[in-house]
Amino acid sequence: MAPQHGSRRARIAFSDAAAKQVEAITSEAEIHALDRALVVVSVDPDVGEPIPGNADGPLLREYTDDVERVRLVYWISALRTVVVVAYIEV
Repeated sequence: MAPQHGSRRARIAFSDAAAKQVEAITSEAEIHALDRALVVVSVDPDVGEPIPGNADGPLLREYTDDVERVRLVYWISALRTVVVVAYIEV
């Protein structure tokens, strides 16, 4: 019997602003919390709630992990293979 593989994770990319936010994180606990949130979003990009807005740009979503105290604002590529993180709060 062939091995079962789970669904592929989406690749995570950061906007320039989000990349600067990541660079500013110095706490190991915050890095760990962010990593956990990024894994959740990469496994299931639809986990976040849609943010109402106009149709001029990508549909933004917001994922909040109240336990780890992390908030991500992101959008998903058309083929659902890339999650682009636009904003991070840790």
